[in-house]
Amino acid sequence: MTVSSTATSTKAENADIAALAKGGRTNFLGFVIRLVARIPFLFIAGRLYGAENVGRFASATIAVELAAQLATLGQKRGLAQQLAKEEGHASSVVADALLLSVCVSALFVVLLWLVPVAMFPSGYYTGIERLLLPLAILPLALCEVALAALAYRFDVAATVRARAVVEPWTLSIAAGVFWLGGLWWKPFLNSGLILSYGLSTLAAMVTAFLALYKSYRLPRHWQPRPGELFRLAWHNLPLAGADAIEWGTRKLDLFILGTFAPAAAVGVYFVAQQIATLPQKLKTSFEPVLGPVITRNLRENNLGAIARQVSQVGFWIVAAQAGIALALGMPARGVIGVFGPNFVMGTGALAMLLAGEVVASPAVVSEAALIYMARMRNLWIGLAMLGLQGLLTVAFILLAREMGWGEAYETLGAATALTVSLGLTSVLKGRLLGRLLGHGVSTWRWALVWAAVPAVIVGILARYVPEWVELSFGVAAILGVYFLVIWRMGFGPEDRVLFSKQKKA
Repeated sequence: MTVSSTATSTKAENADIAALAKGGRTNFLGFVIRLVARIPFLFIAGRLYGAENVGRFASATIAVELAAQLATLGQKRGLAQQLAKEEGHASSVVADALLLSVCVSALFVVLLWLVPVAMFPSGYYTGIERLLLPLAILPLALCEVALAALAYRFDVAATVRARAVVEPWTLSIAAGVFWLGGLWWKPFLNSGLILSYGLSTLAAMVTAFLALYKSYRLPRHWQPRPGELFRLAWHNLPLAGADAIEWGTRKLDLFILGTFAPAAAVGVYFVAQQIATLPQKLKTSFEPVLGPVITRNLRENNLGAIARQVSQVGFWIVAAQAGIALALGMPARGVIGVFGPNFVMGTGALAMLLAGEVVASPAVVSEAALIYMARMRNLWIGLAMLGLQGLLTVAFILLAREMGWGEAYETLGAATALTVSLGLTSVLKGRLLGRLLGHGVSTWRWALVWAAVPAVIVGILARYVPEWVELSFGVAAILGVYFLVIWRMGFGPEDRVLFSKQKKA
């Protein structure tokens, strides 16, 4: 390799890191906004609707979100590869992808309407819930495809607007309005959370489509191509499976718990899960930008760059999530207690779920490359770990029940099973990717430990002050100490690009 080509390769790799950092910064802002917007919904749902209604809502949306994941047919990540091949016909490619999702979504809508027990395992539902909830599959799937197309052009801000601003605030405001309406018409109170969910998915889709039109415009001379659509669907099946498994790992525990525990316990676990998975958005902050960067480097056979980029982004995510997990996990009792005294029994589950999100991070960044390099092996690893999670969840719940420990330990058992399976998934996928690339892939640095130690000390000291002080100032103090140490001891020049604004070319 000549000096000029080496310099060009290094310059391109630095540009990739800068693009990843910019996308991560934009979506991190979205994470903060989403955090602020999601809390009112959890407060309204917990305090006004009660744990039982929250549990019924959580169980009902599982089937809908699974169907929406399957209806995208893996195009959240597969669309980048398709657009890279046919850049000159981008709007037609996007139109094909949307039409494909419409067709599959329509099948699932009819299926769930015919089999409502998949959404309402308790058998209790209203006619409007049975009609409107399956229809949410369509905006959920189309929004994902539209945002994937926008991410290919590095328009991460569209995801922030749709997912972090419009969707959660519509959900929160609508839930409050329906509760007020329920004071004079009871069906609004019983179905308010589900109706709010449907409105929020529709609002997010409209927001995404406005940005999609601005970026791609309408396709010219486009007409449906059934043969091409079938070929695309078949090609994307492994990606669809990987997406469904990724989604399933976050819902299987909730589904199994709903089979064994009453609706109130499911509602408690759902709130703990919602708090814990807020940091999960940090992982998805880099996915839209990481996909196009990896596909380009694969096309150029630049495997070393992929290994470095995956390791770099993985460390950024682990570092951020570990700090957030400490800040929310140490005062977990007070954090989840904000949503009502009945939710305090989910304290242990919340702490374990936060730990699970940290150990899951390496698997997510590894999978960003594996879905292009080893689709089927990535899929088999995911299936095996999903099966392990299911077995462990049932075993831990039955053990807690046999020992008479109560519902708090049943929820903790479900969270523990998830954390164990996520950790094993990270190890297996990281090793597989390292072998395929021929370069080591690692997100671990000892600076994570040096930063965690003083943060834990601050968290312990914060327990000796009143709870409102612990939540108001203790959480901020834990975060501040952690990130100060990680910045000084763990972040080198290549890491600090995450916080530096790049000049436009």
